[in-house]
Amino acid sequence: MDEVPTADALVVVDVQNAFVSGAEAVLGYARLLAAVAAMLENARASGVPVIFIQNDGPSGAVDEPHTSGWELHFTPRPGEHIVRKELDDGFDGTGLDDLLAASGVETVAICGMLSEMCLAATARTAMAIGYGVILPHDGHATYDVPPGPGGSPGVPAHLAARAAEWSLGDEVTIVASASDVRFARHQAG
Repeated sequence: MDEVPTADALVVVDVQNAFVSGAEAVLGYARLLAAVAAMLENARASGVPVIFIQNDGPSGAVDEPHTSGWELHFTPRPGEHIVRKELDDGFDGTGLDDLLAASGVETVAICGMLSEMCLAATARTAMAIGYGVILPHDGHATYDVPPGPGGSPGVPAHLAARAAEWSLGDEVTIVASASDVRFARHQAG
């Protein structure tokens, strides 16, 4: 029998209003929001650290700081953290590693967007610095990739998301659904 994947922290990447509502919403945003909501509920009930990553877009972008699109879709609760970033990687130039290390975190569940950009960059760095990473297939989303140079065809969002998972290699634990992720406080051994 396979062991149930267990995380001792939840990292929610860039689930901001501009990306889950209106004209700039990612495809499948309703499914994504349901998965993130389920993970938040389970993580909170387990008492593990919850960290929201919030992208600070450039001036004029849909996620420009202090605009409605920049606001987090889910409201953090007291004791939960917000880590603001300007680059794709949630660790780059932020205090994310310090927050995780201070809580003794060993394995993070990661959800959010965009699959091949900020989510993948954050997951890749987490693994590179020694954290286990659990990624639910329904817990991340992206946009369709437009056609590229040389006549290369566009890529539908669901295939781009799957390719992003694949690109993370053998170290990531990919599960089918957010409901397949368990949360438990880390027990020092």
